[in-house]
Amino acid sequence: MLDGAAVREVLRDCIALLASTTDRDWNTNVPGLDLTVAQVVAHIADTCLWYAIDLAAAGSDLKIVEHKVNPSGAPADLVEAMRTYATIVASVIDSTPPDVRGFHPFGMADPCGFAAMACDEMLIHTDDAARGLGLTFEPNRDLVEQVLRRLFPWVEVEADPWQLLQWANGRTAFEGHPKLERWRWHCAPLDEWTGERPD
Repeated sequence: MLDGAAVREVLRDCIALLASTTDRDWNTNVPGLDLTVAQVVAHIADTCLWYAIDLAAAGSDLKIVEHKVNPSGAPADLVEAMRTYATIVASVIDSTPPDVRGFHPFGMADPCGFAAMACDEMLIHTDDAARGLGLTFEPNRDLVEQVLRRLFPWVEVEADPWQLLQWANGRTAFEGHPKLERWRWHCAPLDEWTGERPD
């Protein structure tokens, strides 16, 4: 079961790569996205804090709250914002009873769902940043597989879980499986999954 510890472990992998690149040009565009490296890292931080807020709100959609990390900040500051906000969401996940739900447009997620989403955001967008910088990101496959099974339970293909997670997030294609133009998570508890692919 994914929890705050999983979020912290994924964070360590992602920070290890990103912190080693802060002397590079983060205004470089990410291949296949209309975003720079700086913008995707700012987005990771944004989503981690939003997930903490949404879970703590226990079902309310706090539309009046505005929050945005400034992508024009120095790369080291963006890494620190990501580290801080991911640590916050991990703490909120660990302190929230398992039956509490938080708002997400894809479904009312439980703490495990928020942990999976936070991990997915960090994994996929750290890989985006790595590609923008001409690097390869190789995360922990066990955690990758846990995220894949929690958010994309309909993916039954036998392949490398990292390749499958990238494909399920609309990033790549592989033999017999074209790149997805539309995708979505199942972030509500798994026992509420209908058995069908939601996109």
